[in-house]
Amino acid sequence: MRRSLGCLVAIVVALCSPGRADPLHLLPQPRRVAVAACRAPGLPRTIAADFDGGARELLSERWAALGIPVPRASASDPDITATIVPAMRAQEYRLDVRGSRVRIQAGSPAGAFYAVMTLAQLPRRAVATWSVPCVTISDWPALPWRILSDDVSRGPLPTMRYFKERIRTIAAFKMNGYSPYMEHVFVSPTDPLPAPLDGITPAQLHELDGYARRFHVALIPEQQTFAHMHGVLSVEEYAPAAELPHGFLLSPASPVARDYLARVVTQELAAVPNPPFFHIGSDETATLGLGTTSAYVQQTGKSRAYADHVAAMDALVAPSGARVMLWDDGIENDPSIAPLLPRPAGRAPVIVNWHYGPQTSYQPFIDLVARSGFDQMIAPGANNWNEIFPDVATAVPNEDLFISQGKGVPGVIGVFQTVWHDDGETLYESTWYPVLYAAASAWEEGRVDRARFDADFPVAFFGTDDPAYAGDVALLGDAVKRLHAAPHDTTDALFWADPFDAAAEARMDGVDLRAVRLDAETVERDLYDARPPLHENAAFVTYLAARRLDALARKFQIAREVRAMYADAQANAGVKDGPAIRDLFWSRYWMWELRDSYESLAPLYERAWRYESREGHLASNLERYHLAAQRAIALADAIYRATYDGYVRSGTLPAFDGVVK
Repeated sequence: MRRSLGCLVAIVVALCSPGRADPLHLLPQPRRVAVAACRAPGLPRTIAADFDGGARELLSERWAALGIPVPRASASDPDITATIVPAMRAQEYRLDVRGSRVRIQAGSPAGAFYAVMTLAQLPRRAVATWSVPCVTISDWPALPWRILSDDVSRGPLPTMRYFKERIRTIAAFKMNGYSPYMEHVFVSPTDPLPAPLDGITPAQLHELDGYARRFHVALIPEQQTFAHMHGVLSVEEYAPAAELPHGFLLSPASPVARDYLARVVTQELAAVPNPPFFHIGSDETATLGLGTTSAYVQQTGKSRAYADHVAAMDALVAPSGARVMLWDDGIENDPSIAPLLPRPAGRAPVIVNWHYGPQTSYQPFIDLVARSGFDQMIAPGANNWNEIFPDVATAVPNEDLFISQGKGVPGVIGVFQTVWHDDGETLYESTWYPVLYAAASAWEEGRVDRARFDADFPVAFFGTDDPAYAGDVALLGDAVKRLHAAPHDTTDALFWADPFDAAAEARMDGVDLRAVRLDAETVERDLYDARPPLHENAAFVTYLAARRLDALARKFQIAREVRAMYADAQANAGVKDGPAIRDLFWSRYWMWELRDSYESLAPLYERAWRYESREGHLASNLERYHLAAQRAIALADAIYRATYDGYVRSGTLPAFDGVVK
């Protein structure tokens, strides 16, 4: 990986020269920045002893990693001080830096915290000397809520250490909500059977709530209460609550479902007392009325049945003071639901407006919710689900347009950025680029220019000015997009697909596999020994994604090449000293190459998983690597048998498809 310091020298010179364009690499970018001449550029050496503990911790963590002296606490004329000014907006701050002296004014402790998060990103190094530019920054967010929703229910389930790292990182980039998406992973004291053995306990949820508050992040429980509940309904005790046998939808007419939800929701709210919101899910309820609720839905009407479920959940949540959140697709599919929903004074539900695909405009979806009179949050996606690396070519335009169209619309109060793990094998660490793009879009007043974001991302996130860190994201995103040869293709599925499957081979005929591999190998080379000062593991996961995409494309190349070599062997089976034996031996070696590819990737994937997640699904995911390797070994052996039982003994070869079946 290249390590350029020359431009850092230029940055420091520019920052200390009035009238120059602002080159600060900050995420998010502040609204107003004035650069002043520095009489004596330096670093603050002390910080007020009573300063916000979370802000001090994150400042120290970043500066220590970069090799910058960490300000020590002082009660006597500290360099960094903050004053709360009630007349300012709640999250607004003004940051004045003059040499080593840093003065902060803020509308609240959260505003002062955000000022320090900006200060943390300001230092630049010239040769071996760090200094903070002389600037005055005035800033506040475009949207009051900037929330990350993490799927912790479909495989990857963060360790407590990684949960906390995730929270600290989003806080450092001015997100103020963290919402773990839960289906069956909460270990209820009264209903523990659905949860995995390493599920989230009430004590852990409570610990995370207190930890998040330290960094001005609200922990927002996101508990499915309607559909997506197969993990619960697969347990026989709760099977009577299923709309369809052991299905996905909890019947709103079932006493078993009502009692179960009452216990679980109450327990989660005891662990996370008084959250601002409680998300009840309630998306994708298409099977409502098709099974055990058929008579109930016929009697009440499907719209009323849905609205009554929301009202029942709101009654459970009400004692906490939280506002219920729910996904928007119920209202979108049936606008007659909206007038039936409860609207308690000061606690009306918040509609989470989710759309992940490319659209020329998201305004119709935003306007539909706005007309209903409910507050809403814009929910784009990281487009990481079922992918080796996020489909950033879809995710970033989705985030950019969806959020920008939502900003300024009355009732749009925030962004609810989603990360999903549908097939249970994707990695949280691969999602930082789209997550932080959404964070910047939610904070900044205007649209976030992609080129500017790419210039800022390596410095702000990895602590290096090397542009390859952002370029590598684009290369992998493009590779993922190119591999989507047909609708609903995903790179995780293609990675495990049989390369000799006729349908898969046919789809790959239209893919430039060489181009995919060259882009992936560029990233592999860039990140081979990458040790950025910050978020080193995220760089490693990007490297792993490049390795896996390279292996995926090579697998289909191998299929083409082995087919061609075997056909050549068949065509020359009767030619003395011809190429047949060479073709057959090489075909076998190619299978060994495929075997080695899977086995070499398995420990890298294991390392990446263990960094962030509990054991849970790791064994089954690793088994896929070993099974794929065994499949390659079996193919090598089949080619060996065809070589000796067919060609060597009789001068004939069986049909290739019969060999690889």
